[in-house]
Amino acid sequence: MRIGVDLGGTKIEVVVIDDAGTELLRHRIPTPRGTYEGILDGLCGIVREAESRLASLGHAGPHTVGAGIPGAISPRTGLAMNANSTEINGRPLKQDLETALQREIRLANDANCLAVSEAVDGAAAGAKVVFAAILGTGCGAGVALDGAAWEGPHRIGGEWGHNPLPWPSPEELAMAETCWCGKPGCLETWISGTGFQNDFHRLTGRSLKGREIIAAMEAGDTEAAASFDRYVSRLGRALAAMANILDPEVIVLGGGMSRIPQIYERLPAEIGRWVFSDHFRTPIRPALHGDSSGVRGAAWLWGR
Repeated sequence: MRIGVDLGGTKIEVVVIDDAGTELLRHRIPTPRGTYEGILDGLCGIVREAESRLASLGHAGPHTVGAGIPGAISPRTGLAMNANSTEINGRPLKQDLETALQREIRLANDANCLAVSEAVDGAAAGAKVVFAAILGTGCGAGVALDGAAWEGPHRIGGEWGHNPLPWPSPEELAMAETCWCGKPGCLETWISGTGFQNDFHRLTGRSLKGREIIAAMEAGDTEAAASFDRYVSRLGRALAAMANILDPEVIVLGGGMSRIPQIYERLPAEIGRWVFSDHFRTPIRPALHGDSSGVRGAAWLWGR
């Protein structure tokens, strides 16, 4: 069996799938806050619990374990880096997991896991080149080539969210925020769910959650509609810049913003305005496996 575990800001999730991708079990726990040791214990504990339940079903193991994290493992130091769950940065997470669980662990960025999941048996099944973006509290992205994650020699393949907003207006340049990574104007500050909410608040003085802004737009609120217009423009430019470099066969969206139907209606034309081609026909699809796609991709890190 393949065990996948996903470390998120609010939850740790585990899933077990067989060789055909059939799900045998799934479980979530709240992410321990504040300490690296708590996160490590949570990851190991949920894997051990899954193995105990598998044993009770007659699957004694050993089982492979893949893990998705909101960052990467530095090829230079072997330590976790670039994680917005900052407790793990600079810590030997892969080594500590392997020591505790007494086996090799395959570990990848959570957005890369999303790309793998959707390329293997999701919304982009069978596509050779897949770009997958998580538009949630933050903004991550990953690339799958022939169903495998492309991480690159520096483990930053697909780190789309930490590039600047393409073709910014003077107003956008003036209001660019500093990202948690320390650089100004990263895509994460514009096209994450948090960026959408911040943009609405900045220009209206009203504090609403993303789903409330969309509900207000659907009810005829012109300020909410204008905020969504700006969001679609920025997301379209960001995806066009990515398409100009990668030209993927399928684009998959995950995270809270991916649940807004109007995005899929409007994005193709918006991307087409900026992409370096005479037309744009790449399908843009919501993740077939939803919020749990990344954890399935972690399980698929061991291949099919």
